[in-house]
Amino acid sequence: MIAELTVDRVETFAVALPTLRSFGVSGGAVTTAGKPSVRVLVKVSADGVCGWGEATPIPAWTYETAESIVTTVDRYLAPALVGRACWDLDGVTTAFDRAINRGFTIGAPLAKAAVDTALHDLLGRALGVPVSALWGRRRREELTLGWMVSGQTPAEVADHVAEGRDAGYRAFKVKIGIHGERDDLAVVEAVREAAGDGAPLWVDANQGYSVDTALRVAKELDVVGVTAFEQPLPANDIVGLRRLKDSSPVPVALDESLRHPSDLATFVRLDAVDVAIAKVQRSGGLTLSLRLCALAQDCGVRLMGSGLTDSDVGLAASLHLFGAFGIDTPVDLNGRQFVDSVYADGVRVDGGVAHVPTGPGLGVDVDEPTVRKLAVNVLD
Repeated sequence: MIAELTVDRVETFAVALPTLRSFGVSGGAVTTAGKPSVRVLVKVSADGVCGWGEATPIPAWTYETAESIVTTVDRYLAPALVGRACWDLDGVTTAFDRAINRGFTIGAPLAKAAVDTALHDLLGRALGVPVSALWGRRRREELTLGWMVSGQTPAEVADHVAEGRDAGYRAFKVKIGIHGERDDLAVVEAVREAAGDGAPLWVDANQGYSVDTALRVAKELDVVGVTAFEQPLPANDIVGLRRLKDSSPVPVALDESLRHPSDLATFVRLDAVDVAIAKVQRSGGLTLSLRLCALAQDCGVRLMGSGLTDSDVGLAASLHLFGAFGIDTPVDLNGRQFVDSVYADGVRVDGGVAHVPTGPGLGVDVDEPTVRKLAVNVLD
């Protein structure tokens, strides 16, 4: 009986995955060619059933590291979880907030997301149904992916866009806030020229601009047909984001500003958001992400989807979430572009289209012997 399943073990595995190419944001490097990409996998077990979750440590993007995620799960979240009923996701969220309290909005969201996702996977596997069946909602079976352009100079962009088009991608996302205002715009213009006028194109500054710079950039982005300007200002600059939202000709999308559903509520009350980015790990897992997405749709705020260069466990979690809410714009789930998920099978991606998995739980088959072989001790 599902009601009788209680957690008896939580394990963490920091795995070193092959890196396919380099990737950077305004804060620094995310992946580096020739250097393994570390992802923290979490296995939650209950009465012979197990589920898997993932955390993607990116110190260039947020404060959690591989070391902090492992110790947070092992020393704080696991003790709070063992012995609890697997189905009590709301109670688990409360227990996690007591173990690692909230800061400005939420505490240790990446670590919490890995465990929460593993619980969803476990529950789906115990019942023999996909995660979307647990929620009673699955509005899309496929999602369009965007090809990520990051770190290229204007002269290099055409070849990179052509690579994406050859791989089947027809939508493009550009990381800006990296080169300086004029160079950033030159890269975006080069992507538009290479991709063509009809290709969906959006940009992400990862908090890299000031208000005045963002206003100037937004006017130029509108000229080249950019559809969304993602997180141009620091996450907590609510006044600046409201000013930008009121004046920008391009819709302003919030990512790092929306760690907890209550953050979105604040921006909605202040009329300071055009688009809300759904992101599983940033919001502490699927439980809180469901609340944030439902609030956005109930408030008439458009949803877009993004990830954290996840490997396939994290990719599957995002696909279930975005499919459940019917996100119909291209999504930034770029893990397959930068990292090889050699431990997993089950997520089907055909060129620039990803299919929402249909198997039990997340629908990902994790090869545990491979996970253990790839595991590294990040605390040495």
